[in-house]
Amino acid sequence: MFDAISLKKTGQPQAIVVGVLKGKGLGTAAKKLDTDGSMAAATKRGEATGELGSIAAAFPGNNKPAGRVLLLGLGNAKDLTIDGLRNAIAAAGRQLSAASVSSVRFELDDAIASAKLDDNDTFAAVGESLGLLSWRCETFRGTANPPSAKPKLAIIEGKAARTKSLQLGLGLAEGANFARTLSQTPPNVATPAWMFGEAKKLTKHGLKVTAVKGEALKREKLEGLINVGKASENQPHLIRIEYRPAKAAKTAKPIVLVGKTMTYDSGGLSIKVGGGMVGMKRDKDGGCGVMGAMLAIAKTIKPKVPVVALLCSAENSISDEAYRPDDVLTFRNGVTVEVTNTDAEGRLVLADGLCWACDKEKPAAIVDVATLTGGVVVALGSTFAGMWCDDDKLRDKVQGASDASGERVWRLPLHKEYRDMMKSPIADIINSNPNRKAHPIQGAAFLSYFVDEKVPWCHLDIAGTHAVEGDDGPYIKGPTGFSARLLARLAENW
Repeated sequence: MFDAISLKKTGQPQAIVVGVLKGKGLGTAAKKLDTDGSMAAATKRGEATGELGSIAAAFPGNNKPAGRVLLLGLGNAKDLTIDGLRNAIAAAGRQLSAASVSSVRFELDDAIASAKLDDNDTFAAVGESLGLLSWRCETFRGTANPPSAKPKLAIIEGKAARTKSLQLGLGLAEGANFARTLSQTPPNVATPAWMFGEAKKLTKHGLKVTAVKGEALKREKLEGLINVGKASENQPHLIRIEYRPAKAAKTAKPIVLVGKTMTYDSGGLSIKVGGGMVGMKRDKDGGCGVMGAMLAIAKTIKPKVPVVALLCSAENSISDEAYRPDDVLTFRNGVTVEVTNTDAEGRLVLADGLCWACDKEKPAAIVDVATLTGGVVVALGSTFAGMWCDDDKLRDKVQGASDASGERVWRLPLHKEYRDMMKSPIADIINSNPNRKAHPIQGAAFLSYFVDEKVPWCHLDIAGTHAVEGDDGPYIKGPTGFSARLLARLAENW
Protein backbone atom coordinates (compact mmCIF):
# COMPACT_ATOMS: atom_id res chain seq x y z
CA MET A 1 0.00 0.00 0.00
CA PHE A 2 2.88 2.38 0.80
CA ASP A 3 6.34 2.54 -0.69
CA ALA A 4 7.81 3.66 2.63
CA ILE A 5 6.66 4.92 6.03
CA SER A 6 8.52 7.59 7.96
CA LEU A 7 7.95 9.51 11.19
CA LYS A 8 7.87 13.29 11.57
CA LYS A 9 7.55 15.38 14.74
CA THR A 10 5.78 18.35 13.22
CA GLY A 11 4.00 19.48 10.09
CA GLN A 12 0.58 19.98 8.57
CA PRO A 13 -0.86 16.55 7.72
CA GLN A 14 -2.81 15.94 4.55
CA ALA A 15 -5.16 13.75 6.57
CA ILE A 16 -6.15 13.07 10.16
CA VAL A 17 -7.60 9.76 11.31
CA VAL A 18 -9.97 10.27 14.24
CA GLY A 19 -11.06 7.27 16.30
CA VAL A 20 -14.82 7.25 16.96
CA LEU A 21 -16.50 4.78 19.28
CA LYS A 22 -19.91 3.41 18.47
CA GLY A 23 -22.71 5.57 19.85
CA LYS A 24 -20.27 8.15 21.23
CA GLY A 25 -19.95 10.70 18.44
CA LEU A 26 -17.01 13.09 18.55
CA GLY A 27 -15.05 13.09 21.78
CA THR A 28 -13.50 16.08 23.49
CA ALA A 29 -10.20 15.96 21.62
CA ALA A 30 -11.95 15.47 18.26
CA LYS A 31 -14.33 18.39 18.82
CA LYS A 32 -11.35 20.71 19.22
CA LEU A 33 -10.29 19.78 15.70
CA ASP A 34 -13.71 20.40 14.17
CA THR A 35 -13.22 24.08 13.33
CA ASP A 36 -15.96 24.28 10.70
CA GLY A 37 -18.44 21.60 11.80
CA SER A 38 -17.66 19.28 8.89
CA MET A 39 -16.66 16.44 11.21
CA ALA A 40 -19.86 16.73 13.23
CA ALA A 41 -21.84 16.70 9.99
CA ALA A 42 -19.99 13.57 8.84
CA THR A 43 -20.99 11.68 12.02
CA LYS A 44 -24.64 12.02 10.93
CA ARG A 45 -24.14 10.30 7.56
CA GLY A 46 -25.23 6.70 7.05
CA GLU A 47 -21.71 5.30 6.75
CA ALA A 48 -20.73 6.75 10.14
CA THR A 49 -21.91 3.70 12.06
CA GLY A 50 -19.05 3.56 14.52
CA GLU A 51 -18.67 -0.16 13.73
CA LEU A 52 -15.10 -1.40 13.84
CA GLY A 53 -13.37 -0.39 10.61
CA SER A 54 -16.20 1.77 9.28
CA ILE A 55 -15.12 5.10 7.80
CA ALA A 56 -16.83 8.41 7.14
CA ALA A 57 -14.80 11.15 5.51
CA ALA A 58 -14.97 14.87 6.20
CA PHE A 59 -13.35 17.62 4.16
CA PRO A 60 -12.88 20.80 6.22
CA GLY A 61 -13.48 23.82 4.03
CA ASN A 62 -10.52 25.75 5.40
CA ASN A 63 -8.16 22.71 5.20
CA LYS A 64 -7.69 22.97 8.97
CA PRO A 65 -6.59 20.87 10.76
CA ALA A 66 -6.24 18.90 7.49
CA GLY A 67 -7.80 18.71 4.06
CA ARG A 68 -9.20 15.25 4.80
CA VAL A 69 -10.45 13.72 8.05
CA LEU A 70 -11.31 10.03 8.32
CA LEU A 71 -13.72 9.23 11.14
CA LEU A 72 -12.66 5.68 11.91
CA GLY A 73 -15.18 3.47 13.69
CA LEU A 74 -13.71 1.53 16.60
CA GLY A 75 -16.82 -0.31 17.81
CA ASN A 76 -17.97 -0.40 21.42
CA ALA A 77 -15.50 0.82 24.01
CA LYS A 78 -15.88 -2.32 26.12
CA ASP A 79 -15.09 -4.55 23.15
CA LEU A 80 -12.16 -2.66 21.66
CA THR A 81 -8.86 -4.54 21.84
CA ILE A 82 -5.41 -3.79 20.49
CA ASP A 83 -5.91 -6.52 17.89
CA GLY A 84 -9.20 -4.98 16.81
CA LEU A 85 -7.48 -1.62 16.62
CA ARG A 86 -4.87 -3.09 14.23
CA ASN A 87 -7.62 -4.18 11.88
CA ALA A 88 -9.38 -0.82 12.05
CA ILE A 89 -6.16 1.08 11.36
CA ALA A 90 -5.64 -1.15 8.33
CA ALA A 91 -9.04 -0.08 6.97
CA ALA A 92 -7.99 3.56 7.34
CA GLY A 93 -4.61 2.78 5.78
CA ARG A 94 -6.25 1.36 2.66
CA GLN A 95 -8.24 4.55 2.21
CA LEU A 96 -5.17 6.73 2.79
CA SER A 97 -3.28 4.76 0.16
CA ALA A 98 -6.16 4.90 -2.34
CA ALA A 99 -6.25 8.70 -1.90
CA SER A 100 -2.43 8.95 -2.27
CA VAL A 101 -2.20 10.70 1.09
CA SER A 102 1.44 11.45 1.90
CA SER A 103 1.12 12.52 5.56
CA VAL A 104 -1.25 11.61 8.37
CA ARG A 105 -1.84 12.23 12.05
CA PHE A 106 -3.81 9.95 14.35
CA GLU A 107 -6.20 11.40 16.93
CA LEU A 108 -7.08 8.46 19.17
CA ASP A 109 -7.08 10.08 22.62
CA ASP A 110 -10.83 9.84 23.17
CA ALA A 111 -10.98 6.17 22.20
CA ILE A 112 -7.89 5.27 24.25
CA ALA A 113 -9.40 6.85 27.34
CA SER A 114 -12.88 5.33 26.93
CA ALA A 115 -11.62 1.83 26.05
CA LYS A 116 -8.86 2.03 28.69
CA LEU A 117 -6.18 0.99 26.21
CA ASP A 118 -2.50 1.40 26.95
CA ASP A 119 -1.14 4.38 25.04
CA ASN A 120 2.14 2.68 24.10
CA ASP A 121 0.38 -0.48 22.94
CA THR A 122 -2.04 1.59 20.90
CA PHE A 123 0.61 3.43 18.90
CA ALA A 124 2.75 0.31 18.50
CA ALA A 125 -0.33 -1.29 16.93
CA VAL A 126 -0.72 1.68 14.59
CA GLY A 127 2.86 1.21 13.42
CA GLU A 128 2.44 -2.56 13.07
CA SER A 129 -0.78 -2.26 11.10
CA LEU A 130 0.49 0.31 8.62
CA GLY A 131 3.80 -1.50 8.31
CA LEU A 132 2.14 -4.84 7.59
CA LEU A 133 -0.22 -3.15 5.16
CA SER A 134 2.75 -1.83 3.19
CA TRP A 135 4.10 -5.24 2.19
CA ARG A 136 4.25 -6.23 -1.45
CA CYS A 137 6.57 -8.76 -3.07
CA GLU A 138 6.82 -7.59 -6.66
CA THR A 139 10.28 -8.93 -7.41
CA PHE A 140 8.88 -11.37 -9.92
CA ARG A 141 6.73 -8.94 -11.88
CA GLY A 142 7.68 -8.80 -15.54
CA THR A 143 6.95 -6.57 -18.50
CA ALA A 144 3.39 -7.86 -18.84
CA ASN A 145 2.36 -6.66 -15.39
CA PRO A 146 4.91 -4.22 -13.96
CA PRO A 147 4.72 -3.04 -10.34
CA SER A 148 2.38 -0.14 -9.66
CA ALA A 149 3.55 3.08 -8.02
CA LYS A 150 2.84 3.42 -4.30
CA PRO A 151 2.78 6.59 -2.19
CA LYS A 152 5.21 7.32 0.63
CA LEU A 153 3.55 8.03 3.97
CA ALA A 154 4.77 10.18 6.84
CA ILE A 155 3.16 9.75 10.25
CA ILE A 156 3.21 13.02 12.17
CA GLU A 157 3.49 12.56 15.94
CA GLY A 158 4.99 15.08 18.35
CA LYS A 159 5.04 13.00 21.54
CA ALA A 160 8.35 11.17 22.03
CA ALA A 161 6.83 8.16 23.79
CA ARG A 162 4.34 7.64 20.99
CA THR A 163 7.05 8.02 18.37
CA LYS A 164 9.03 5.31 20.13
CA SER A 165 5.99 3.05 20.11
CA LEU A 166 5.38 3.72 16.42
CA GLN A 167 9.01 2.82 15.72
CA LEU A 168 8.57 -0.42 17.66
CA GLY A 169 5.48 -1.33 15.67
CA LEU A 170 7.13 -0.53 12.35
CA GLY A 171 10.18 -2.59 13.34
CA LEU A 172 8.04 -5.59 14.23
CA ALA A 173 6.21 -5.24 10.93
CA GLU A 174 9.54 -5.09 9.10
CA GLY A 175 10.49 -8.45 10.58
CA ALA A 176 7.15 -9.98 9.60
CA ASN A 177 7.40 -8.49 6.10
CA PHE A 178 10.87 -9.97 5.67
CA ALA A 179 9.37 -13.35 6.55
CA ARG A 180 6.55 -12.78 4.05
CA THR A 181 8.99 -12.00 1.25
CA LEU A 182 10.98 -15.15 2.02
CA SER A 183 7.74 -17.13 1.96
CA GLN A 184 6.62 -15.63 -1.34
CA THR A 185 9.90 -16.44 -3.08
CA PRO A 186 9.41 -19.44 -5.41
CA PRO A 187 11.25 -22.73 -4.92
CA ASN A 188 13.38 -22.43 -8.04
CA VAL A 189 14.96 -19.43 -6.27
CA ALA A 190 14.48 -20.18 -2.57
CA THR A 191 16.64 -23.26 -2.11
CA PRO A 192 18.28 -24.12 1.23
CA ALA A 193 21.49 -22.47 -0.01
CA TRP A 194 19.53 -19.33 -0.96
CA MET A 195 17.94 -19.24 2.50
CA PHE A 196 21.44 -19.40 3.97
CA GLY A 197 22.45 -16.51 1.73
CA GLU A 198 19.49 -14.43 2.91
CA ALA A 199 20.38 -15.25 6.51
CA LYS A 200 23.96 -14.11 5.96
CA LYS A 201 22.68 -10.68 4.93
CA LEU A 202 21.53 -10.28 8.53
CA THR A 203 25.12 -10.08 9.72
CA LYS A 204 25.00 -6.33 9.00
CA HIS A 205 22.66 -6.08 11.99
CA GLY A 206 25.17 -7.77 14.29
CA LEU A 207 23.92 -11.34 13.97
CA LYS A 208 26.31 -14.27 13.61
CA VAL A 209 25.30 -16.70 10.85
CA THR A 210 26.73 -20.13 10.09
CA ALA A 211 25.48 -23.36 8.51
CA VAL A 212 26.01 -27.09 8.81
CA LYS A 213 25.93 -28.69 5.35
CA GLY A 214 27.56 -31.38 3.22
CA GLU A 215 29.81 -33.79 5.07
CA ALA A 216 29.30 -31.81 8.29
CA LEU A 217 25.71 -33.06 8.39
CA LYS A 218 27.03 -36.61 8.63
CA ARG A 219 29.58 -35.72 11.28
CA GLU A 220 26.84 -34.13 13.35
CA LYS A 221 24.46 -37.07 12.78
CA LEU A 222 21.68 -34.85 11.43
CA GLU A 223 19.80 -37.79 9.94
CA GLY A 224 16.52 -36.02 9.31
CA LEU A 225 18.06 -33.38 7.08
CA ILE A 226 20.31 -35.90 5.33
CA ASN A 227 17.50 -38.29 4.46
CA VAL A 228 14.71 -35.85 3.70
CA GLY A 229 17.02 -33.77 1.51
CA LYS A 230 19.02 -36.44 -0.29
CA ALA A 231 16.67 -36.80 -3.29
CA SER A 232 17.21 -33.16 -4.24
CA GLU A 233 20.15 -31.58 -6.02
CA ASN A 234 19.74 -28.70 -3.54
CA GLN A 235 21.58 -29.90 -0.46
CA PRO A 236 20.07 -29.46 2.98
CA HIS A 237 21.36 -26.97 5.54
CA LEU A 238 21.04 -26.43 9.26
CA ILE A 239 21.27 -22.64 9.39
CA ARG A 240 22.27 -21.10 12.71
CA ILE A 241 21.65 -17.42 13.49
CA GLU A 242 22.83 -15.98 16.80
CA TYR A 243 21.97 -12.75 18.57
CA ARG A 244 24.10 -12.02 21.59
CA PRO A 245 23.80 -8.74 23.49
CA ALA A 246 27.12 -7.09 24.34
CA LYS A 247 26.50 -7.20 28.08
CA ALA A 248 25.28 -10.80 28.24
CA ALA A 249 27.22 -13.07 30.58
CA LYS A 250 29.18 -15.86 28.96
CA THR A 251 27.06 -18.33 30.91
CA ALA A 252 23.75 -16.78 29.80
CA LYS A 253 21.48 -19.43 28.32
CA PRO A 254 19.81 -18.52 25.02
CA ILE A 255 16.24 -18.78 23.91
CA VAL A 256 16.43 -21.17 20.95
CA LEU A 257 13.98 -20.78 18.07
CA VAL A 258 13.74 -23.76 15.70
CA GLY A 259 12.01 -23.32 12.35
CA LYS A 260 10.85 -25.91 9.85
CA THR A 261 12.25 -24.59 6.56
CA MET A 262 11.18 -27.00 3.81
CA THR A 263 11.85 -24.94 0.71
CA TYR A 264 9.60 -27.29 -1.25
CA ASP A 265 7.63 -30.37 -0.30
CA SER A 266 6.55 -32.77 -3.05
CA GLY A 267 5.68 -35.35 -0.42
CA GLY A 268 8.63 -37.44 -1.54
CA LEU A 269 7.78 -41.00 -2.57
CA SER A 270 4.51 -40.59 -0.65
CA ILE A 271 3.76 -38.02 -3.32
CA LYS A 272 1.14 -35.32 -2.86
CA VAL A 273 -1.76 -35.76 -5.28
CA GLY A 274 -4.79 -33.83 -6.47
CA GLY A 275 -3.12 -30.43 -6.58
CA GLY A 276 -1.62 -30.93 -3.13
CA MET A 277 1.76 -29.58 -4.21
CA VAL A 278 0.50 -26.12 -5.12
CA GLY A 279 1.63 -23.68 -2.46
CA MET A 280 4.26 -25.98 -0.99
CA LYS A 281 6.83 -23.22 -1.35
CA ARG A 282 5.25 -22.07 1.92
CA ASP A 283 6.32 -25.19 3.79
CA LYS A 284 9.30 -23.08 4.83
CA ASP A 285 7.14 -20.55 6.67
CA GLY A 286 8.14 -21.70 10.15
CA GLY A 287 11.75 -20.89 9.33
CA CYS A 288 10.71 -17.69 7.55
CA GLY A 289 8.92 -16.52 10.69
CA VAL A 290 11.96 -17.35 12.81
CA MET A 291 14.26 -15.44 10.47
CA GLY A 292 11.90 -12.47 10.49
CA ALA A 293 11.92 -12.57 14.28
CA MET A 294 15.72 -12.48 14.29
CA LEU A 295 15.69 -9.34 12.13
CA ALA A 296 13.26 -7.64 14.51
CA ILE A 297 15.23 -8.85 17.54
CA ALA A 298 18.56 -7.55 16.24
CA LYS A 299 17.34 -4.29 14.73
CA THR A 300 14.41 -3.21 16.90
CA ILE A 301 13.91 -5.22 20.11
CA LYS A 302 17.56 -5.72 21.16
CA PRO A 303 16.67 -7.91 24.16
CA LYS A 304 19.01 -8.47 27.08
CA VAL A 305 19.11 -12.24 26.55
CA PRO A 306 20.87 -14.27 23.84
CA VAL A 307 18.69 -15.76 21.11
CA VAL A 308 19.70 -18.54 18.72
CA ALA A 309 17.71 -19.50 15.63
CA LEU A 310 18.05 -22.89 13.95
CA LEU A 311 16.52 -23.21 10.48
CA CYS A 312 16.14 -26.84 9.43
CA SER A 313 16.16 -26.42 5.67
CA ALA A 314 15.76 -29.06 2.98
CA GLU A 315 13.82 -29.83 -0.19
CA ASN A 316 11.65 -32.97 -0.16
CA SER A 317 12.02 -34.27 -3.71
CA ILE A 318 11.73 -37.52 -5.65
CA SER A 319 14.61 -39.46 -7.21
CA ASP A 320 16.34 -42.80 -6.97
CA GLU A 321 18.12 -41.35 -3.91
CA ALA A 322 14.88 -40.63 -2.04
CA TYR A 323 14.29 -42.01 1.41
CA ARG A 324 11.47 -44.56 1.59
CA PRO A 325 8.61 -45.73 3.74
CA ASP A 326 10.04 -48.63 5.79
CA ASP A 327 13.44 -46.94 6.22
CA VAL A 328 14.69 -46.73 9.80
CA LEU A 329 16.67 -43.63 10.80
CA THR A 330 18.85 -43.29 13.88
CA PHE A 331 18.89 -39.74 15.21
CA ARG A 332 21.58 -37.83 17.04
CA ASN A 333 20.08 -38.60 20.46
CA GLY A 334 19.87 -42.33 19.71
CA VAL A 335 16.12 -42.46 19.02
CA THR A 336 15.27 -44.68 16.04
CA VAL A 337 12.43 -43.78 13.69
CA GLU A 338 10.57 -46.04 11.28
CA VAL A 339 9.49 -44.00 8.28
CA THR A 340 5.87 -44.73 7.44
CA ASN A 341 5.18 -41.65 5.31
CA THR A 342 7.75 -39.51 3.51
CA ASP A 343 5.23 -36.66 3.45
CA ALA A 344 5.64 -36.37 7.23
CA GLU A 345 9.11 -34.98 6.64
CA GLY A 346 8.97 -31.72 8.57
CA ARG A 347 9.07 -33.45 11.93
CA LEU A 348 12.18 -35.37 10.82
CA VAL A 349 14.18 -32.22 10.08
CA LEU A 350 12.83 -30.52 13.19
CA ALA A 351 14.03 -33.49 15.24
CA ASP A 352 17.57 -32.62 14.14
CA GLY A 353 17.11 -29.01 15.22
CA LEU A 354 15.70 -30.00 18.60
CA CYS A 355 18.53 -32.47 19.24
CA TRP A 356 21.10 -29.85 18.25
CA ALA A 357 19.46 -27.24 20.46
CA CYS A 358 19.57 -29.51 23.52
CA ASP A 359 23.12 -30.78 22.86
CA LYS A 360 24.88 -27.69 21.59
CA GLU A 361 23.06 -24.59 22.78
CA LYS A 362 22.30 -25.35 26.45
CA PRO A 363 19.01 -23.47 26.05
CA ALA A 364 16.93 -21.60 28.59
CA ALA A 365 13.96 -22.71 26.49
CA ILE A 366 13.14 -23.95 23.00
CA VAL A 367 10.27 -22.80 20.79
CA ASP A 368 9.81 -24.55 17.46
CA VAL A 369 7.59 -23.23 14.69
CA ALA A 370 6.30 -25.28 11.77
CA THR A 371 3.62 -25.67 9.14
CA LEU A 372 3.40 -29.21 10.44
CA THR A 373 -0.06 -30.70 10.02
CA GLY A 374 -3.27 -30.27 8.09
CA GLY A 375 -4.95 -31.57 11.22
CA VAL A 376 -4.36 -28.34 13.11
CA VAL A 377 -6.28 -26.49 10.38
CA VAL A 378 -9.20 -28.88 10.87
CA ALA A 379 -9.03 -28.32 14.62
CA LEU A 380 -8.48 -24.56 14.81
CA GLY A 381 -9.04 -23.17 11.32
CA SER A 382 -7.09 -20.02 10.55
CA THR A 383 -7.97 -18.26 13.80
CA PHE A 384 -5.35 -19.81 16.10
CA ALA A 385 -2.05 -21.59 15.78
CA GLY A 386 -1.78 -24.79 17.79
CA MET A 387 0.43 -24.59 20.88
CA TRP A 388 1.83 -27.51 22.84
CA CYS A 389 3.70 -26.55 26.00
CA ASP A 390 3.64 -28.32 29.34
CA ASP A 391 6.02 -25.91 31.07
CA ASP A 392 3.83 -23.38 32.88
CA LYS A 393 6.35 -20.52 32.90
CA LEU A 394 7.23 -20.84 29.23
CA ARG A 395 3.59 -21.23 28.25
CA ASP A 396 2.69 -18.03 30.09
CA LYS A 397 5.50 -16.18 28.31
CA VAL A 398 4.40 -17.45 24.90
CA GLN A 399 0.79 -16.58 25.66
CA GLY A 400 1.84 -13.07 26.72
CA ALA A 401 3.78 -12.63 23.48
CA SER A 402 0.76 -13.89 21.57
CA ASP A 403 -1.50 -11.37 23.30
CA ALA A 404 0.93 -8.53 22.58
CA SER A 405 1.39 -9.41 18.92
CA GLY A 406 -2.15 -10.49 18.08
CA GLU A 407 -0.74 -13.73 16.67
CA ARG A 408 -3.16 -16.02 18.45
CA VAL A 409 -2.27 -19.44 19.88
CA TRP A 410 -4.46 -22.09 21.48
CA ARG A 411 -3.13 -24.75 23.80
CA LEU A 412 -3.66 -28.38 22.81
CA PRO A 413 -2.82 -31.37 25.02
CA LEU A 414 0.26 -33.57 25.03
CA HIS A 415 -0.34 -36.74 27.06
CA LYS A 416 1.54 -40.03 27.40
CA GLU A 417 -1.19 -41.79 25.42
CA TYR A 418 -0.40 -39.58 22.42
CA ARG A 419 3.29 -40.43 22.74
CA ASP A 420 2.37 -44.11 22.87
CA MET A 421 0.49 -43.69 19.56
CA MET A 422 3.84 -43.03 17.92
CA LYS A 423 5.55 -46.24 19.06
CA SER A 424 6.86 -48.58 16.35
CA PRO A 425 6.94 -52.39 16.28
CA ILE A 426 10.26 -52.15 14.41
CA ALA A 427 12.06 -49.08 15.78
CA ASP A 428 11.43 -46.77 18.73
CA ILE A 429 8.79 -44.65 17.04
CA ILE A 430 7.10 -44.08 13.68
CA ASN A 431 7.03 -40.71 11.96
CA SER A 432 3.31 -40.89 11.14
CA ASN A 433 0.49 -43.03 12.45
CA PRO A 434 -1.99 -43.95 9.67
CA ASN A 435 -4.71 -43.74 12.31
CA ARG A 436 -5.88 -40.13 11.89
CA LYS A 437 -6.92 -39.76 15.52
CA ALA A 438 -5.42 -36.67 17.15
CA HIS A 439 -3.63 -35.88 13.91
CA PRO A 440 -2.12 -32.50 14.91
CA ILE A 441 -1.09 -33.92 18.28
CA GLN A 442 0.81 -36.73 16.60
CA GLY A 443 3.34 -34.21 15.30
CA ALA A 444 3.90 -32.72 18.73
CA ALA A 445 4.10 -36.18 20.31
CA PHE A 446 6.75 -37.21 17.79
CA LEU A 447 8.84 -34.10 18.43
CA SER A 448 8.72 -34.62 22.18
CA TYR A 449 11.06 -37.60 21.80
CA PHE A 450 13.85 -35.24 20.73
CA VAL A 451 13.70 -32.71 23.56
CA ASP A 452 15.50 -33.17 26.87
CA GLU A 453 12.83 -33.49 29.57
CA LYS A 454 14.57 -30.80 31.65
CA VAL A 455 14.39 -28.20 28.86
CA PRO A 456 11.26 -26.00 28.68
CA TRP A 457 9.81 -26.52 25.19
CA CYS A 458 6.94 -25.12 23.15
CA HIS A 459 5.77 -26.36 19.76
CA LEU A 460 3.73 -24.05 17.51
CA ASP A 461 1.92 -25.51 14.50
CA ILE A 462 1.14 -22.57 12.21
CA ALA A 463 -0.32 -24.50 9.27
CA GLY A 464 -3.61 -22.61 9.55
CA THR A 465 -2.25 -19.13 10.21
CA HIS A 466 0.82 -18.71 8.01
CA ALA A 467 -1.17 -17.38 5.03
CA VAL A 468 -4.53 -15.81 4.21
CA GLU A 469 -6.71 -16.43 1.16
CA GLY A 470 -7.79 -12.80 0.71
CA ASP A 471 -7.47 -9.32 2.19
CA ASP A 472 -7.78 -9.65 5.95
CA GLY A 473 -7.02 -6.76 8.32
CA PRO A 474 -3.49 -5.54 7.57
CA TYR A 475 -2.79 -8.51 5.26
CA ILE A 476 -3.32 -9.10 1.57
CA LYS A 477 -3.72 -12.54 0.00
CA GLY A 478 -0.57 -14.51 0.72
CA PRO A 479 1.80 -15.05 3.64
CA THR A 480 1.34 -13.40 7.03
CA GLY A 481 4.83 -13.86 8.48
CA PHE A 482 3.13 -15.53 11.45
CA SER A 483 5.37 -15.96 14.51
CA ALA A 484 7.89 -13.24 13.58
CA ARG A 485 6.21 -10.66 15.82
CA LEU A 486 5.24 -13.19 18.49
CA LEU A 487 8.80 -14.51 18.84
CA ALA A 488 10.27 -11.01 18.88
CA ARG A 489 7.85 -10.06 21.66
CA LEU A 490 8.82 -13.23 23.51
CA ALA A 491 12.46 -12.19 23.48
CA GLU A 492 11.53 -8.61 24.43
CA ASN A 493 9.74 -9.67 27.59
CA TRP A 494 11.90 -12.64 28.61
